[in-house]
Amino acid sequence: MSALQNALDWLPGRTRHVAGRTDDVVVVGAGLAGLSAAMRLAGAGRNVTVLEREDVPGGRAGLVVKDGYRFDTGPTVLTMPDLIADCFDALGEDVHDWLDLRPVDPLYRGNFADGTALHVSADVERTAVAIGELCGPGEAEGYRRFVDHVANLYRWEIRDFIDSNIDTPLDLLKPNLVRLLAAGGFKKLAPEVGKFLKDPRTQRMFSFQALYAGLSPYDALALYAVIAYMDSVAGVFFPAGGMHALPTAMAAAAEKHGVQFHYGTTVDHVEREGGRASAVTTTDGRRFPADVVVLNPDLPVAREELLGRPVRRNLSYSPSCYLLLAGSSKDYPDPVHHSIHFGDAWEEVFAELLDGRLMSDPSVLVSRPTVSDPSLAPAGKHIYYVLFPTPSLSAGSSPLDWDRIGPRYREHVVQTLEQRGYTGFAEGVEVEDVTTPADWERRGMADGAPFAAAHSFRQTGPFRPGNLWGENVVFTGSGTQPGVGVPMVLVSGRLAAERVTGRDRAYRSRAWRRA
Repeated sequence: MSALQNALDWLPGRTRHVAGRTDDVVVVGAGLAGLSAAMRLAGAGRNVTVLEREDVPGGRAGLVVKDGYRFDTGPTVLTMPDLIADCFDALGEDVHDWLDLRPVDPLYRGNFADGTALHVSADVERTAVAIGELCGPGEAEGYRRFVDHVANLYRWEIRDFIDSNIDTPLDLLKPNLVRLLAAGGFKKLAPEVGKFLKDPRTQRMFSFQALYAGLSPYDALALYAVIAYMDSVAGVFFPAGGMHALPTAMAAAAEKHGVQFHYGTTVDHVEREGGRASAVTTTDGRRFPADVVVLNPDLPVAREELLGRPVRRNLSYSPSCYLLLAGSSKDYPDPVHHSIHFGDAWEEVFAELLDGRLMSDPSVLVSRPTVSDPSLAPAGKHIYYVLFPTPSLSAGSSPLDWDRIGPRYREHVVQTLEQRGYTGFAEGVEVEDVTTPADWERRGMADGAPFAAAHSFRQTGPFRPGNLWGENVVFTGSGTQPGVGVPMVLVSGRLAAERVTGRDRAYRSRAWRRA
C-alpha cells in the first residue's frame, strides 16, 4: 500500500478497508459476532472457514445440558430481531424458516424493596397505565415523554454512530451529532432520566441498563438511554428452544451456503508476514491459509494470545457477574420470564462494584426461560437463570479470590433469593451450573468481564479499540465497535464484513431503514 493511499484512508468520511485479496477468509470463533460476519461474507461471495474451540456454535451464547435441563450460558435478553433477520437476509434466507422468535410479555417485572412491582410492556400505553397506577398520572406522562426521547436518541445514533465503521473522531462530525448534543446525550444518564421520571422506582427501571455498558447510571453518558429503547420499547423476544437456538440456526444457514465449520478446534496463533496475516495455525498443528482473518475472541485476549500484540493502553472493564443456572422442582406464583429484584440501595451498589466490593444490598436478575418454553426442562420442572453483578477481577485494590469464596457466595445468592420471595429455593434445586468471574476469565474474557471493556467516553466510538488491525486482520465482538449486547455484536459482525467487502452503505439493516 502506498504512503499516499494510507494517508487517504485516514481522511474523515473515508472508511478503511482490508488491503489486497479477500477471497479466502478464516473466522476464529463461532460466537454471534463471528457468525454474523461469516454469513455476510459468504453472502458476498467469499470462501469462509470458521474455527471454533467448542463442540457447538455460540461462544458466550453457549449451552449446558444436564439431566434433561437445557441451560443457556450467556445472554438471556434478546432484542431488535430485525438485526437477526438481516444476517439471514445476507444469505437470501428468511429468518422465519430458521427461528421461531416469540415475544416476551411482560418484558420485565421490576420488584422493588418496598414490596411494589411494575410490569413493563412493549406497548407504551400499557406501561404508562401501569406506571400511573403505581406512581400517579404525572409519572405516566413523564414516561410517555421519556419514550419519545429515547426513540429520538435511537434514530439519531443507529445510522451514524452504531451501525457505521468509525476510524477517527472526525468521523463523528455529522448532523446527528448536533442533535445528540442538543438532546443532552453527552451528559450523565441518571440526571437526564430524572428529567422525565421522578419516582426512584421508575428511575431504576429505566436506567439499570447502564450496567450493560459497564457503568453506573451516574457515570454513563445519557446517550446510552438508547439501550432502554432497545430493551423496553422495541420489545424482548425468546427463541423456541432457548437462546442457543439463535447461533445454532445462524451456523446452519451459513453452512448451507458454503461456510465450512471446524468445531473442537483451538487456534494457537495467527501467522503474519510483516503487517499481513497469512494463515491461522491450530494447537493440533493444522494450518489454514487466509487472505483475511476475522477474530471473534475477546479483543484484548485475541491481540495478546493470537497476534502477540497486546493492546497498548490500559482498558477499564465492566463489572462481571456470578451466574447460577438451576434446574428446579420449585414453582412460584405469577411467573414471568424476566424479573429484576431491586435492593433498597442503588447508587451505593455501583460504588461497591466499581471499588472491587461485593454488593451489600444486591439488585439481581432472575430469568425463568421455561415460562416461555417449558420443553427446556423435564415435565413439571423449571429453569432459573440467576445473575448477580460482581466486580471484575481487577476492580479495587484487593482482587477477590473466586476460587476460594465461590462456594460461600453461592450460599449468599440462595439466601438472597429466598429473602426476595423464592421460598425454599435451595431445596428445589436438582441440578446446577455456576460461573464466577474467574470462570469467565478462564473462558477467554479479559479481566473476567463477560460485558467486555466499559463504555466510558474514552472507550466509546472511535476511542474504543478499532476493528481493523494491520492490512487484513479484522476484529468483531463486544470488545470492539460498537460494543456490548446481542444487537451490538450482530452489528459488529456486519461492520467487520464491510471492512472486507468495502460495501459500507450498499446494504444496511432493517433497523437502520426503520429509523
